Amino acid sequence: MSKAAKTIKVKQTGSPIRRHHDQRETLIGLGLNRINRVSELPDTPQTRGMVAKVKHLVSVIEG
Repeated sequence: MSKAAKTIKVKQTGSPIRRHHDQRETLIGLGLNRINRVSELPDTPQTRGMVAKVKHLVSVIEG
């Protein structure tokens, strides 16, 4: 029996308007490009780093 990979849900709460280009690209990399859009991603150090880079624009949904 294989273990299911851990995932996190990330919801965009802020607008990328008037933000640096790399922050916009990070949101696109996370699968987000509109407010209130939710993306389910693997829980890896790389993903956590991307979330930390735009922590003022996203929130991690528990559950």
